[in-house]
Amino acid sequence: MFEDPVAKRTALAAAIGAVVAIPVPFVGPLFGAAVGAGYGYFTAKKRG
Repeated sequence: MFEDPVAKRTALAAAIGAVVAIPVPFVGPLFGAAVGAGYGYFTAKKRG
C-alpha cells in the first residue's frame, strides 16, 4: 500500500500527530498537527 516513500513518511507523520493529539483535550488536534507536520518537514528536509 505504501510503496511510495513520500506516502509512507506522510502516514508516519500523521500517525505521530494523532498520538500526540489524543491526550490533550482542547488544543490537542492543533498541537498534534503541528508536531506531525514538523516531523514530516524535518525528515523530508533531512533526506534531501
